[in-house]
Amino acid sequence: YSEAWQITKNGSTMMRPLVMDFSEDTSALNQQFEFMFGKAFLVAPVTEPNVHEWNVYLPESIAWYDFWTGKRLDGGRTITTDAPLNKIPLFVKAGSIIPMGKFIQYAGQKSTDTLEIRIYQGANGRFDFYEDQGDNDNYEKGIYSLIIFNWDDAKKALTIEARKGKYPGMLKERTFNVLLVSENRGTGIDISSMIDKKIKYAGMKTVVKF
Repeated sequence: YSEAWQITKNGSTMMRPLVMDFSEDTSALNQQFEFMFGKAFLVAPVTEPNVHEWNVYLPESIAWYDFWTGKRLDGGRTITTDAPLNKIPLFVKAGSIIPMGKFIQYAGQKSTDTLEIRIYQGANGRFDFYEDQGDNDNYEKGIYSLIIFNWDDAKKALTIEARKGKYPGMLKERTFNVLLVSENRGTGIDISSMIDKKIKYAGMKTVVKF
């Protein structure tokens, strides 16, 4: 898991059936094994042995992106995707904002000061970037920080709101390397060598246009 998974807390059930997000899509309701992970990720487990391709239904939405290739795909249809042993079929909903960082080895490990921010174009999006100390329950007392990211797809603008809250040991400055995902750009679990904007963030509201 990347640092992004550890520091994401949005108050919703992380793993849930498609009915919770696509209740009006009859075909989505008939999927027995696919599920959403958070608001962004569609997971399609391979449930048969000795296969190298897998049929995946992409629910009705503006668009989806193959997490492994960056290819943009229309929703409301079934596609056939590669399914090698080392990669589960994984798709990201258009309008998602996904932070990626170095792997965290244990709770309380110091956060990295540089994160890659992937934006999946096609719809407006929001991501709440939450952090706390990670090794106690002080967050229950309101001791944590929150940075809200908003993507305006029509204006091609990313707004990073002023940071709210603080906690002991919090990084006061960060670098956000923002990347607009497209085919073969911003894919997989590794940090990309390509960026579109480099943002030095010190807690003040920042607006970046692309």
